[in-house]
Amino acid sequence: MRNGLYSLHMHMLDGVKGRDSGVLILRDGRFLGGGPYFWSVGTYTAGDGTWKGEFTTNQHTPLADPFQRPLSGGQEATSGFSGTFAGDEAEAFGTTLVGTRSLSFRATLKRIADD
Repeated sequence: MRNGLYSLHMHMLDGVKGRDSGVLILRDGRFLGGGPYFWSVGTYTAGDGTWKGEFTTNQHTPLADPFQRPLSGGQEATSGFSGTFAGDEAEAFGTTLVGTRSLSFRATLKRIADD
């Protein structure tokens, strides 16, 4: 994985409705980023076209629609992932733990700027 600024698009799996988009800054095994409602910090390792890591996510702003609720219920959530990368793009599959519930996700990243 090259250091830089990446766009992020995440979709929940296993029939759970949910998605998020934002940006991540990846730099030397650490990343941080977020979007309009959530922020995340984490670490990763990468080599030979694969990468894996873990991160923590928190909510910084209430959702705009009062009839929607965050999957994490406003709690801090921890996640682990693994995936592949090539060139300026990466993909990851992972699991987010919210209390005693686990939620699967797929994320795609695209490098949009150097660091």
